[in-house]
Amino acid sequence: MWAPAATIDRIRAELEVERSTQGYARRREADARRRDKAQAEYAEDFFGAVVAFLAFHPNHADLAGRLARAVTDHATPVGSGTVARTKRIPVGRRAEAAVIAWMRHQTTGYDGMAIPRVKGKRREVRRMLAQRSRQLLERYRRGEPVEAGCPLKKALANRNGAADEPER
Repeated sequence: MWAPAATIDRIRAELEVERSTQGYARRREADARRRDKAQAEYAEDFFGAVVAFLAFHPNHADLAGRLARAVTDHATPVGSGTVARTKRIPVGRRAEAAVIAWMRHQTTGYDGMAIPRVKGKRREVRRMLAQRSRQLLERYRRGEPVEAGCPLKKALANRNGAADEPER
């Protein structure tokens, strides 16, 4: 859009005056607090949805909490561009998709795979890895003992800088 230079200069000056007031600063601070509160509430709601999706056996409750926190911390920040930020699907499905995506990147060699540039091949690989992730999650849901070399346990240990915990 084109406008006379004098009009542009006048509007810029008016905006500068408006932004220099204490009332404007207070509104900005209140807006920031409101956004931070809404973000914190969403992150906790999302965390609950992830825990509900995981539905791990009580034997693995600690691991479920650590996984849910890792996925939530990764997926919920504003501007993260992850599925957790979309409003198009219910939060339960967002939680499922975020867990599967996190596991794809943290428990498999997906990021280093040389996937042929053939239509549908990347989608095929992602589906195969998602199926493996779901199978692993099922073991935790059933309460089965999981070996120390489990890729999920390794990924969470690497994230926290802790060694694998003893099996229950």
